Parts: sequence; structure tokens; C-alpha cells
Amino acid sequence: MKTRITISDVANHANVSKSTVSQYLNKRFDYMGESTKNRIEEAIKELGYQPNAVARSLKQKSTSTIGVIVANILHAFSTQVIRAIEDYCNEYDFHIIVCNADDDPVKERKYIEMLLAKQVDGLIIFPTTGNVELYQKLVDSDYPLVFLDRNVENVDVPVIQLDNVKASKLAVQHFVEKGYQRIAIMTTSLELGVAPRIERINGFKEAIKEHSLVIRDEYVKGLKVEEVQDGLKKMLSMDEPPEAILASNDLILMEVLKYVKAHSIKVPEELAIIGIDDVSFASVYNPALTTIAQPTFVMGTQAAELLIEKLQNKESKIDPVYRYEPTLISRDSC
Repeated sequence: MKTRITISDVANHANVSKSTVSQYLNKRFDYMGESTKNRIEEAIKELGYQPNAVARSLKQKSTSTIGVIVANILHAFSTQVIRAIEDYCNEYDFHIIVCNADDDPVKERKYIEMLLAKQVDGLIIFPTTGNVELYQKLVDSDYPLVFLDRNVENVDVPVIQLDNVKASKLAVQHFVEKGYQRIAIMTTSLELGVAPRIERINGFKEAIKEHSLVIRDEYVKGLKVEEVQDGLKKMLSMDEPPEAILASNDLILMEVLKYVKAHSIKVPEELAIIGIDDVSFASVYNPALTTIAQPTFVMGTQAAELLIEKLQNKESKIDPVYRYEPTLISRDSC
């Protein structure tokens, strides 16, 4: 049976003390000569030494791991943000564990409890908004926590968000400039009161009023994804159907595109479309899709930066809300 190589073996092989090897492993090189570093590095390679991550985490009271709980991993926004978080954490030698809550508060709670049991150092959550007491418990215990995409009322956690009201206003303004007056918006379910969905509808309504157009309730829908096809059929079968539709996120946009293809609706001649979230295929779809883009990589990086800053300096003062500007990318669907 192969004997496990220990830090003492590395120290003896490199002719240094155990504490010097420990400083090397923790990247504390301030008072370490280049030759010493090289000897330790060679000893680790020659002996095949693997640091005991569990023992190190117990000693340092840190697992160098961050939990990321996304509300729905199917959103392009989610996957792009996760990539940015992972890139930033990798630079600082933090690992991430990604969990998908499926917009289900029960599932989200289980993941939070599981990650806490694994002693992750902090959490980045795209909150379902359905676990307010648990969020507040984390805040009260001064647990490092950042919300992304969604805020939760009365829970004092740093939040990284798009200016959702402005996103809808940019879309409506573009529709109006193109000559459309009967404009609709469709978003995913409003049952949980998810902030971006409500803010985008509020921004839409404000913009409609600002352009002296009529807000029609039949043109404003919040539906479960599986209900969208029926919702579109009802909306577009009206005596005065909308001439243009704002898809409030990429999942709704996909459903709208499925519908127009299935019913041979010409875009933009018969229905103009703008989607919030610049999906990867927007520029190659025919016609190319006009979208409202979020700075996803900047937002993900900011979330990771805030959390790691909090981990490294518990006393650091962090702003409560970070709002990012949307960008209209004009193409051919409107």
C-alpha cells in the first residue's frame, strides 16, 4: 500500500521547515527566496504531493468555495453570468458550486441548506424571492451574500441588477420610432413577484404613456412558459392584435419565435419583435433580432468581486444596489 506523502516529507526533501512549505502552499512569498520556492516546487513534483484540502480548510476556516444558486439555468443571462463569476473566482483560487433552483423556493431552500452544510465561504443567489426568512437569517449572521438580477424587498443584501425600467423604455421608444402603435409585452409568470419581470412591465407601461399610446390589459401578459403559445394565440387573434411585441426575456423570445414560425407570420411586416437579453443566435437568425442587451460579464464579475471583497475584509462597506445600463442592438426584426 502506497504511503501518503505529507508536508513533512516535502519539507525534508526540500531541506526547509514545515512552516515554509505551508507558506508556499498558501502563496505567502513575501520573505521567501526564489531558490527556496524552486526547491519546494521540485520536491512537490518529485514526491507527487497532494495537499489535503479538507485539513487546510479546517485550519484556515475557509473552503475557498463559493455557492452560486441560479433561479433558472436555462436563461442565457444565467449561463453568461456564471461564466464571468467562475472566471473571476478562478483568478483568486476560489472554486464555485452551481445549483439550479428552477424558480422553485423549496428547491432553492434545499440548495442553500446543502451549501451551508458544505461550509461554502459565501453565496451568490439569483433569488426566487420565496425564502425571505432564510435570506434574513443569513444577513443577521453576517454571512457573505450577494443577490444577482433580483432584489428582495426589506432584505439588506448587495444587489447587482439591470435598469429594467430603462430596458423596456428603450424597446418601446424603438417600436414607436419605427411607426408601431399597438405594442404588447409578454413576460414569464408574475406569481412570485420577481422584481425584473415587474420592473420591465412597469417600464413598458410608463413608456406607453409617455408616447401618448393606450395601455391595453390584453397586451400585457405574465405567463408560465408552457402557457405562452396559447397566450400568443389569444393575443394575436384579437380584432386589433398588436403590431409589435416585447419579449421580456429569452425564454419568452424563444416561444414567440416558435409561434411565428408555426403560423408563417412575417417578421417584422406582420409582427415586429424585440427581445430583452441578447441571445447568441440573434445576429444570425433570419431576420436578425433586435434585442436589449445586458452587460452580463460585467455584472457577473461585479458579483464575484463584491463577495470576495467581503470574504477578505469583513468590515468593507459595500453599496446596497448596483444598476447597469441596457443597450439597444438594432437589427431587422423591428
